[in-house]
Amino acid sequence: MEVRSIDNEIFFREVARLLEEGDSVTIRVRGNSMRPLLRNGRDRIILRPYTAEDIRKGAVMLFRYRGLYCVHRIVRIEGDTIVFAGDGNYRMEERVSRSDLMAVMYAVLRPSDAVVECTSLRWRVPSALWLAVPQIVRRCILSLLWRLCKGNNQ
Repeated sequence: MEVRSIDNEIFFREVARLLEEGDSVTIRVRGNSMRPLLRNGRDRIILRPYTAEDIRKGAVMLFRYRGLYCVHRIVRIEGDTIVFAGDGNYRMEERVSRSDLMAVMYAVLRPSDAVVECTSLRWRVPSALWLAVPQIVRRCILSLLWRLCKGNNQ
């Protein structure tokens, strides 16, 4: 199978169009900011148009931030400002307006093609456990994962 690269702006313009039409979109995870729950290059996520009820603490959403497209978790809501952070980013937050929101993550497709819906216990329990871990411990776990994956070229 031939692999082709598409410019991010073109790709996400099409993603936005599909979402605006009410379609769901599946994209491959790129980057390590949502580690350990989402894995770079291995997991795929299913995004769907969001509703007002989807905008809540703990939800994982696609949004625009300073010209980039990010998929991170809502950590708090401050009026019209939504504050996001990646599960693997224990120091950085993104503050965006509701107009920057694009979609909510509905499910994760694992490499085995197993579908893990975000409303299921298979997603909610690991998410809650990871977020309950103190940041200093998360930093140690992430550092260990980074070294293991670097050694395995993943």
